Amino acid sequence: MFEIKIIDSGYIMADGGAMFGAIPKRAWQRKYPSDAENLCPLVMRCVLAISDERKILIDTGMGDKHLDRVSYYRPYDLVNIGDAIRDFGYSAEDITDVVLTHLHFDHCGYATCKDEGGIMIPSFPNARYWLSSRQWDNLLNPNVLEIDSVFSDNIYPVYNAGQLSFIDADMKLCDGFEMRLFDGHTAGQIVAYIDTGDGICTFPGDLIPTSAHIPLEWISAYDIAALTSANEKERFLSEAVSNRYTLIYCHDAVTVKSKVKRLNDNYKALISD
Repeated sequence: MFEIKIIDSGYIMADGGAMFGAIPKRAWQRKYPSDAENLCPLVMRCVLAISDERKILIDTGMGDKHLDRVSYYRPYDLVNIGDAIRDFGYSAEDITDVVLTHLHFDHCGYATCKDEGGIMIPSFPNARYWLSSRQWDNLLNPNVLEIDSVFSDNIYPVYNAGQLSFIDADMKLCDGFEMRLFDGHTAGQIVAYIDTGDGICTFPGDLIPTSAHIPLEWISAYDIAALTSANEKERFLSEAVSNRYTLIYCHDAVTVKSKVKRLNDNYKALISD
């Protein structure tokens, strides 16, 4: 069984039209905040899952290596993941596994850092890093829609250090922790399933980035394949309803987590007051 710690590693601002795609603003603005420039605050949420044998970090936030390249997103209130882990009484050396849902900069930037000599190294020296092989292929042969979102120095030092493992199919990492693959937002994104003893918590990443994205047709324009996203959400959500999974949202600046319910032919977040 795992205990879960939430780490909000900072915020970015993303265009509401991009976040909600074909959904008109008059609809999405009732569900998610934006400023006068139509920009929505997005948290970069990570999870630390702790058991007697494992300390598993899911995603690492954007870090601070590429602030000039991502200035469009106006990052603010950034948190060093190492400091956040220390606040829970652990160190970077204690982390046994790092699960990277995918390689977009806002999910894996602190996977690496510079040492005292300015050399890029893995931020978690004793950890086994987990990534889907399709995400690695995406790095080696980037498509036009994602080429500006993937930075090689976020992951190459991990590979060069021999700490990177690839997954090609759904797998159990250990008792109480599973990784399953979903397409749509990007190829081979990992969704984590964590047994807490009180039920299964899931971290669906950008498959469902906020609670507002629960309805099947609410698809981000950042997704490389909208129809695939809708079908993959249906696959995930039907199981989430049946098994009463808790969803932890990676980008929702208002709602950290919720369960979901079936609503006619669609789905809705069950958000507590």
